[in-house]
Amino acid sequence: MNTRPHAGVEKLPTHVGGLDYIFEGGLPRGRTTLVSGTAGSSKTVFACQFLAAGVGVGEHGVFVTFEETPEDIRRNMAAFGWDIARWEQEGRWRFVDASPQPEAPAELAGEFDLGAMMARIEHAVQTVGAERVAVDSLGAVFAQMPDTATIRHELFGMVTRLKGLGVTAVLTAERASDDGPLSRYDIEEFITDNVLVIRNAMEGEKRRRTMEVLKFRGASHRKGEYPFSVLPGQGIVLIPLFQEEGLRGTSTSVRLSSGNDVLDDMCGGGFFRDSIVLASGATGTGKTLLTAHYAQAGAAADERVLLFAFEESREQLLRNAGGWGIGFRDLEERGLLRMVCEYPDAAGLEDHLIRMRDLIERYRPRRVAIDGLSALERLATPRAFREFVFGITAYIKQQEINALFTATTPTLIGGGSVTEAHISSITDTVILLRYVEMGGEMRRGLMVLKMRGSPHDRRIRDFTIDGSGLHIGAPFRNIAGILAGAPRHVAEDELTRLDELFSEGR
Repeated sequence: MNTRPHAGVEKLPTHVGGLDYIFEGGLPRGRTTLVSGTAGSSKTVFACQFLAAGVGVGEHGVFVTFEETPEDIRRNMAAFGWDIARWEQEGRWRFVDASPQPEAPAELAGEFDLGAMMARIEHAVQTVGAERVAVDSLGAVFAQMPDTATIRHELFGMVTRLKGLGVTAVLTAERASDDGPLSRYDIEEFITDNVLVIRNAMEGEKRRRTMEVLKFRGASHRKGEYPFSVLPGQGIVLIPLFQEEGLRGTSTSVRLSSGNDVLDDMCGGGFFRDSIVLASGATGTGKTLLTAHYAQAGAAADERVLLFAFEESREQLLRNAGGWGIGFRDLEERGLLRMVCEYPDAAGLEDHLIRMRDLIERYRPRRVAIDGLSALERLATPRAFREFVFGITAYIKQQEINALFTATTPTLIGGGSVTEAHISSITDTVILLRYVEMGGEMRRGLMVLKMRGSPHDRRIRDFTIDGSGLHIGAPFRNIAGILAGAPRHVAEDELTRLDELFSEGR
């Protein structure tokens, strides 16, 4: 078994949905971890998954329940694919049932202690040879105790005896709100060795789950809040941002075609193989067409293309591509293109990210296109959206896949978008598509604003769209203010003067 020692503290890998990333190897072995959260934050799921993941690697577990009955837990956790009843029969999982019994008399205040309960826990641990213990939850049992002094004494005794058994334990505790005290009695977090805070906070009109390691005695961990989701068949799935890993990725000078020869020339020979490209423009400027050419170029090179569309249905994409002479249906039949069309509101950002990563892993494309990335902005706060983009961008780079993102600007003529502000710095190439008003006619302009590691054409070029696709023409010669959204004509003598001024330094 691989563990990661740090300063004398051995780690027990949890194997829970990516959590070992923020734990930097796992939970400190033989110690207790308090999992604190509000109602609905997935504390019980965490406790069960901690044991279930252990069973999967041959580490038996004991679940101590003070609230739900074992039967309820078996039934509720079956949705995640955990066959607890079978594990019980095989001697790999054991319940210690301390849930309230309707027919039993209430405990007399002051008479309850954990001595007898700890004896049952010890017996269960020894019976199945458990290495993991989950206690759900402390608040239910402490509510039967008369004062905080008793609670502190009993909790200290529980933690000490669990350590004596040599097990790694998870103890759940309730908190009243995400901004309030960490636990109901303000004691639990001081006595346990480690504290993991789970939040299910309302941000705007959406709830967002995050977790944060608040305390890890004598052991290293990653700082900050990390988003996660709870999915059928999987349970808790953490969404690391992977900034560190993304920055360590390899780089290549290999180029690939954008699908347009002139745009390839403007980019110095095409996009880099492992680069992220952002195409930003107003509605109708040709972003989806640019995506279609990009997919067609991938298929022509015998590369699989995975296209995520958040603003158009599959049939719309097939029709529009066909109108430009691009046969998406034929590419699908040949296995070179897969389209995934979803409404942004069909899931949260975390769920979208997990699903996209899973599809990339299964389909193994060489190119990924996300058409309508800005449509996802309304699902969460700017911070959450930026974290989403970090997550998908870093993952794509790790796989050495080329990607094209499109984003819609809020105004028809020029102007930056929120999406541009959030992600332009983490993309390698930025292409701007703009409307240009000239003599009472609306024309279109295209510019390569940024391209890391390569010389590129900095001029704004006129382009047109017809039945055969996108055609890039000559640069605008006598127009200024296009990017600012306020185009104006420039006299020819002023252009000549500017050319002479900049040519002096060449």
